[in-house]
Amino acid sequence: MDELGIDIAACRRRQQRLLQWMQEESVDLVIVQLTEHVQWLTGPRFAWTFQPYAALWADGRTVLVGPERQIPDQVAADDVATYTAQMHSTLRNDQRAAAAEVLRDRLNSLQGARRIGVEFSVASHHLPLDHASLMDVEPTLYRLRRRKDPDELAKIRKAIAATGAMYQRAREIIEPGISELEVFNQLQAAAVEACGEMLTGTGNDYQCGSRGGPPRQDRLAQKGELYILDLGPAFRGYFADNARTIAVTEPTEEQLCAWEHVTAVFEMIERDVRPGVSARGLFEAAQARLAEAPCGVFNHHLGHGIGLFPHEAPHLNPYWDDTFAEGDVFTVEPGLYDPKLQAGMRIENDYLVTADGVECLTPFPLELKI
Repeated sequence: MDELGIDIAACRRRQQRLLQWMQEESVDLVIVQLTEHVQWLTGPRFAWTFQPYAALWADGRTVLVGPERQIPDQVAADDVATYTAQMHSTLRNDQRAAAAEVLRDRLNSLQGARRIGVEFSVASHHLPLDHASLMDVEPTLYRLRRRKDPDELAKIRKAIAATGAMYQRAREIIEPGISELEVFNQLQAAAVEACGEMLTGTGNDYQCGSRGGPPRQDRLAQKGELYILDLGPAFRGYFADNARTIAVTEPTEEQLCAWEHVTAVFEMIERDVRPGVSARGLFEAAQARLAEAPCGVFNHHLGHGIGLFPHEAPHLNPYWDDTFAEGDVFTVEPGLYDPKLQAGMRIENDYLVTADGVECLTPFPLELKI
């Protein structure tokens, strides 16, 4: 089996984990429509232009409704149906209603489902659910998605490898006078070549002499500046998210001092993180450590989980109180910012929580200049 393809057995195991919750909560039926939840349960990743459904009955029967000619031959569903997403090659604007009509037919009578789990943030009114007691299944799905299965890790590792290719190319081309748009274009090409196909996404921070943002057409890299590249290519729906800061010319003593304080946070992460450790406590410890730097402030989150969405649990953030769990994939992105540093720097690694520690998934050079 292609480890980067659809793993039917892994999807079925994920369905079993959801079924266990359904049994505990006496839920008769779960219906999902967010693309990432449809993928997580049944396998295929549909483009954002389509509006599929997946449904799971308490007896384990799974229904998938997707756009015509877009469903792979092998999916983790017992009943597969299609709806007409395009008419004479034009995408319909009423796809949700069309897909819901097909799903209603496939589910036969919904009257037998007295307790139904739906995603409260997007639940469609095209389905007749007034007879049932509705539960918000989203918190449960987000919790279950934290533990990454091998097929998910394979895609995340592929996305992360693309960032490695992007940073290698960046170190080859960044010099005074290069435009942010040229760097952006070349890094996009490096990521696509590394993955061998179009990507779900490619990250958001491509500015020089700035904390971040999209590339600016006429902005050229200047001598002495730092170039923060915070890249997040996504492969078949699964996101990477890591950052490197590259000095346009040789870094100054102040920049090197700040770099020492920023990278010291990774030593703390690799020493202290294991299942059961407080993510908020780790944020507080890193904030205290970075406050010791003679130049620069750290005033954003320390990191977050990644997977089928760019920001997931665990949250290394004072606004959440998560604890690390085995199977989490998360980022750590300490930074220091000050005009004296030519805007500042942010360096970010991705980690997998194991039974007794962490595995660093981003073994790329951290140095400002090599």
